[in-house]
Amino acid sequence: MAGGATPGFYSEAIILLGGAVVAAPLFKRLGLGTVLGYLAAGVVIGPLLGLFADAEAVFQVAEFGVVLLLFVIGLELKPSRLWSMRRSIFGLGAAQVVLTGLVLCALAMVLTPFSLSASLVIGFGLALSSTAFALQILEERGEMSRRHGQKSFAILLFQDLAIVPLLAIIPLLAPGGADAGNMNALNFALAIGAVAVLIAAGRYLLNPLFRIIGNTGAREAMIATALFVVLASAMLMQVAGLSMAMGAFIAGVMLAESSYRHELEADIEPFRGLLLGLFFMAIGMSLDLGVLLREWLVILIAVPLVMAIKAAIIYGLCRAFATPHDVSVRTALVLPQGGEFGFVMFSSAVAFGIFDGQTSSILIAIVTLSMALTPISVALGPLLYDDDKPEQMDEDFAGADRGADVLMVGFSRFGQVASQILLSGGSDVTIIDHSADRVRAAQRFGFRIYFGDGTRKDVLEAAGIKRAKIVAVCTQKKDVTDQIVALIQREYPEARLFVRAYDRAHTLELRAGNVEYELRETFESGLVFGARTLQALGVSEDAASEIRDDVRKRDEERLRIQAVEGIYAGGHMLHTEPVTPEPLTKPTREAKVIYTDQSDTPDREETTEPS
Repeated sequence: MAGGATPGFYSEAIILLGGAVVAAPLFKRLGLGTVLGYLAAGVVIGPLLGLFADAEAVFQVAEFGVVLLLFVIGLELKPSRLWSMRRSIFGLGAAQVVLTGLVLCALAMVLTPFSLSASLVIGFGLALSSTAFALQILEERGEMSRRHGQKSFAILLFQDLAIVPLLAIIPLLAPGGADAGNMNALNFALAIGAVAVLIAAGRYLLNPLFRIIGNTGAREAMIATALFVVLASAMLMQVAGLSMAMGAFIAGVMLAESSYRHELEADIEPFRGLLLGLFFMAIGMSLDLGVLLREWLVILIAVPLVMAIKAAIIYGLCRAFATPHDVSVRTALVLPQGGEFGFVMFSSAVAFGIFDGQTSSILIAIVTLSMALTPISVALGPLLYDDDKPEQMDEDFAGADRGADVLMVGFSRFGQVASQILLSGGSDVTIIDHSADRVRAAQRFGFRIYFGDGTRKDVLEAAGIKRAKIVAVCTQKKDVTDQIVALIQREYPEARLFVRAYDRAHTLELRAGNVEYELRETFESGLVFGARTLQALGVSEDAASEIRDDVRKRDEERLRIQAVEGIYAGGHMLHTEPVTPEPLTKPTREAKVIYTDQSDTPDREETTEPS
């Protein structure tokens, strides 16, 4: 090996990896998150110890982590889902950028001697939040698919789109910049054309390309193809003046419905995590401690002021867009920081002579420190909202209107087991459930599940009840089940109803209501459990099965008797062998007995007079 470049490269790589290995687990253990750990490691490696003189060199490589992050997010967002978010993206997102930019611009003009042009760059540069920081924090906390995660993503996505016109305006704000209009129009047309090309390529070329590579069976070629697609789409957007991350995101969305989606995500994940860590470390390394020491008072005032203004505006806009209080607070606390695109705007403003490098350094310090404080602002959230309140999700039934063989209402333990039988038998199943946690968990396993309240007619309609061959009501609570059954029988009298019954009494009520099929939630499992216990006591498997089947048969006969004579009829059919009862004496007060019928819900006591 010639020269000293290679040993230097390896030593720098060891320093970076060593910083990540130490800082990320330490800060994670302290509850501060890995993002803050990477940032702290960058500050120590760069400004404090001076082990890296040029953080820009790390930035050029590490920025690819943000690109991969947006590609992975795109893989999880089908075009139909993205279209359903259009109001949040182009309504809430646009309002946030414009209003925050104008407020911060006005503040800069009032509190500083800057001109209107410089104040506009400062205001809109600080209005942008960090896509990398915010999304990484949401992913670490498992909140990307929650309502505030989706709101935050919509705002960030519009900010990524907004960087194009914002950068195009900067030359116009510069001295003598009025002549740049034609060039800006040309750049805008080029950007639109590049997006159209990428969408067309994603629609007609990407899936066939991955199919050809996948058929070769060469895993390394599949990984190389995935990285090539991400890089090529990112570079195309960069040439057109758009952000590289936007190009990768569009490519991911185009592959969201591909059968190779999960494999691509698994291939990209290791590169994404490592490069994102380097990106955050590079931000820490770029911090100018000299500026911090000289302008500490300005920065000390500006950082919390900017974060508070951004959070207040985001909260207010979310509420104006009919978002609940807790979701609005969570969204506001995730996005109060400055963003990496602010670095680009400030550097461009210096290049065009709008303000000097000293001002740019102060602004970059403000953005960097606001990033560092974001995990703390997120941690303060529970003080401002009720963290125990059940989470709600947006109702989105995209794709459910085509219907399925079975519409299942409720996806707790009973429904989860039943659905496996149906899916294994080749049936299509559409599921609706009111628990956001269950919906998110089931979506990760590929279930076609939607968040919604099954007691509402509009939800059942959106979920495709008119096209379902059978409606399976698997909800847990008796009153909820009865409400759903009554609604379906009233509005959809032709629907075939299969219902989970709460207990024996509920079974009789459902039969009286003429549902096609019902099953007590614990009956069959109790039969299997009892038969297996008999085997453990020495009874043969065949004999135990015969006893189980006999009990099932006599239980059905007893139900028919009870349907006519009442719930307490048919007691003589509970046992195969005669039972000698204990002598009864007249009690002085009501006696409490616990039903021993296998079909009754465990631990449910009832008060009755002995007969």
